[in-house]
Amino acid sequence: MKIAVTGGLGFIGSHTVVELQNVGFDVVAIDNLSNSSIEVLDGIERITGKKPVFENIDLRDKAAVQDFFKKHHDLAGVIHFAASKAVGESVENPLLYYENNINALVYVLQELTQLPQANFIFSSSCTVYGQAEQMPITENASVQPAMSPYGNTKQIGEEIIQDTAKVTPLNAILLRYFNPVGAHESAEIGELPLGVPQNLVPFITQTAIGLREKLSVFGDDYPTADGTAVRDYIHVVDLAKAHVVALQRLIHQKNETKVETFNLGTGKGSSVLEVIKAFEKVSGKALNYQIVGRREGDITEAYANTDRANNVLGWKAELGLEEALASAWKWEQKIRS
Repeated sequence: MKIAVTGGLGFIGSHTVVELQNVGFDVVAIDNLSNSSIEVLDGIERITGKKPVFENIDLRDKAAVQDFFKKHHDLAGVIHFAASKAVGESVENPLLYYENNINALVYVLQELTQLPQANFIFSSSCTVYGQAEQMPITENASVQPAMSPYGNTKQIGEEIIQDTAKVTPLNAILLRYFNPVGAHESAEIGELPLGVPQNLVPFITQTAIGLREKLSVFGDDYPTADGTAVRDYIHVVDLAKAHVVALQRLIHQKNETKVETFNLGTGKGSSVLEVIKAFEKVSGKALNYQIVGRREGDITEAYANTDRANNVLGWKAELGLEEALASAWKWEQKIRS
């Protein structure tokens, strides 16, 4: 079966392409290389023995999307990652985020819903919950007003999919990720942030290797055990495998409703200081970090209730924080060597 993966050379996309190929899917990776590298194709091939078909397309180009679906009319489904994802940047440049994250989604759905099998996996986010009132967060937690244009595009994206499924053949699964970290154990693919990393783990590894002078810890006055913010860090390989399970659920028509939602996390929250200590343990390196003021838009804590993903989807996170950090460090050392 042929599957299209948009943003297929990005961090989560590339790991998902690997897992899809590992179980026998034929993959077409779509990417405009705005936040990824063509060399990722070689990494995927070294891991799986097979290079996916690659299409260099900007999904904001409606005609290019139409041409893609004419060429690949035999798709069994689409996994949609392609989106801009930096919260801070979205505040500074909201129109870029609305164009990239909303227009591209609409153009893909317009074509996909013309196909006999309109199976769609959407890369959503736990940001839709904002600061949830209860921990751990279940799928029934209320969607809060978005704290950034990025978060808003995920909420709007989910609504577009819900509305579309009511009147078309579309079947979709919305996967709300918590905090993806780590790299493939082979160190052939991993996270490649352009410029200054927006996320904690690549900033940690870049500081450890000497690329950054020091790591800033944003706030130590949160109402948590050690005062630093708590998040649910999920290994990117576990996350990638969840997409394969979700896709198979749709292909085998096991979905209970036309649009289903699942949280993807480990079910365990880790504070920023706990992540730093875990990294120091697995790497043997002392990190230079300093406590600074809180960052605008950051919430106190967010970690998943994973019961629904475990029991209904049939997926469970297998890898822990230390394994994720060790793989991220191995990847960082490889790309700087």
